[in-house]
Amino acid sequence: MSEQDQQEQHLDQQARQQTGAQQVQLRVDEREMATHYANAFRTNATAEEVMLDFGVNLPNPSAAPESPEIIFHVTNRIVLNYYSAKRLAITLGQVIRRFEEQFGELELNVANRKKK
Repeated sequence: MSEQDQQEQHLDQQARQQTGAQQVQLRVDEREMATHYANAFRTNATAEEVMLDFGVNLPNPSAAPESPEIIFHVTNRIVLNYYSAKRLAITLGQVIRRFEEQFGELELNVANRKKK
């Protein structure tokens, strides 16, 4: 069994423990949902919470040409407890792994990306 499968089983077990092993029906209310685009983020943390700031990197048009600048325009902040942050990290890892299995590895270094 892979480490990823073990993590998924562990999450399932945690969910059963948190709900007292009862089956719970989840209803999602999206009436007040907003959708935002982000191409950048930053993280901060305290002893009790993880803060995720999301936004867009924009070139600063008033910067001098010899010293270009990027402005990180923050549009949203999400504050999570560490349990939720860990579940999010695991879930994002699973989503990325599935994507890469289907479409190939995502190269984070722009210089190393293949040009098509």
